[in-house]
Amino acid sequence: MAQGCCTSSRPASVGQQRVATGPGEFPPPRAVLCPDRTPTAQTGPYIEAVRRQLAVRTRRLIDAGAFTPAPPTACEPPADSDRPARSVVQLLLGRYLADAPLADIRCVAQTRHRHRCPQPVLAPNTPQGMWRLLPASPQRGQLALPAGMMAVYDLSRLPYAEQMRWRTQRCPVHAATPGAADLALAGWQVFDPLLHTEHIHTRLPHTTPGHHGKA
Repeated sequence: MAQGCCTSSRPASVGQQRVATGPGEFPPPRAVLCPDRTPTAQTGPYIEAVRRQLAVRTRRLIDAGAFTPAPPTACEPPADSDRPARSVVQLLLGRYLADAPLADIRCVAQTRHRHRCPQPVLAPNTPQGMWRLLPASPQRGQLALPAGMMAVYDLSRLPYAEQMRWRTQRCPVHAATPGAADLALAGWQVFDPLLHTEHIHTRLPHTTPGHHGKA
């Protein structure tokens, strides 16, 4: 039976071992190439292209019945958890993966003391999004997945200015101060259901009544 990149216990062949990150560089570890894992460090376009090729090949093998992936490890949050480790947010006609739980997405603007603003983007006195179960459908140019639903924090019904505030990752105060410089890059990644499968949650996170970021 065909083996997936993350489940095979056989050592890679010589040809497989000579996957490089670029000219003159060492081959990357399997954990970086595996499309079922999200890299902990930023990867370049070469690695992302290889990861997508592996993801497409794995999907085709699964669809053809030639490969059965190992049962997923704990992808769902614990039963008492009220939030995913990295939230998927829908805004500005796109779907994005945050680098933190919803309540921990932090403003990237620089304060007057030249420190990063400590305030969260999710603010209680601003229009709120809503946790919804939406189809795990691909965006334009992404490979389709079997039909399924996933938890998404939906901001698509908010005013355009409010969606832009989230996209630029600013608290309400710094969103109203366009002259303030950014001290960090916004932590969004375009959500790809093939590359970010571990962040697909099929249940809505638990939220308490009246809590901002309501379900």
